Amino acid sequence: MNIVSMIEKTIASKPIYDGKIIKVKVDEVELPNGKTAKREIVNHPGAVAVMAITEDDRMVMVRQFRKPLEKILVEIPAGKLEPGENPETCAERELQEETGYTCKTLHHQASFYTSPGFADELIHLYRAEGVKPGEAQPDEDEFVELLHVTKEEAQRLIENGEIQDAKTILAVYAWKLDASS
Repeated sequence: MNIVSMIEKTIASKPIYDGKIIKVKVDEVELPNGKTAKREIVNHPGAVAVMAITEDDRMVMVRQFRKPLEKILVEIPAGKLEPGENPETCAERELQEETGYTCKTLHHQASFYTSPGFADELIHLYRAEGVKPGEAQPDEDEFVELLHVTKEEAQRLIENGEIQDAKTILAVYAWKLDASS
């Protein structure tokens, strides 16, 4: 099967929900075999995530409650892009808001889709270097605890289930690989 013959053609699209962060729609598509199917799709404006490494080789993380999961997770700082916002600008803003840290430089590590089976959310992962502490200014509905985690502690947090989100696991493994090269 060639790549072009795998494409699904949208026949109709029905908006279901238009929220503050996401939009949900149901598309009717024509499949490569000529049959039709429905696709439930979440549109998201995209986000950034920041792996900030301190001079003493600790990753800056936050602990916060995640309502969709009904649990507290440890994560790297992250946040959604505003309309038209440059991802690097967003990364600097989110790092400072959530942790108080600023950085000298940001390096793009990767961009990845979180759940391409039903959502178009694209996260841009940055590595912050030359980080300096400051005063956090979280959003009024954001309650976070600042953490400074070693590679060994990060691995334990993954193993015990306190780190369970893909962006943070990806950042931890990228950090560990970077040190071994």
